[in-house]
Amino acid sequence: MGDVLLALSLPVLVFGGGIYAACDCWWRRGHPAPPSPYTHRAARLAEREMLLLAEEIVDDAHAALSPLYDAPGPCRHTVG
Repeated sequence: MGDVLLALSLPVLVFGGGIYAACDCWWRRGHPAPPSPYTHRAARLAEREMLLLAEEIVDDAHAALSPLYDAPGPCRHTVG
């Protein structure tokens, strides 16, 4: 008798879990969760970090290439 109950309890548990998941999905469609403020804060922090990284890249490029633009060289082409 114990084996029969065990064999029948597994499909009942699977079926019950499916019913619970379907009801939970239906409930959440009608009652969505409000947006989390932490996601907006995380996006702002990531944006700030990306901006600092971009500024660092531009500053490094300017420091590396500034000798090319400091003093103008002689003009090779003459108008005339």
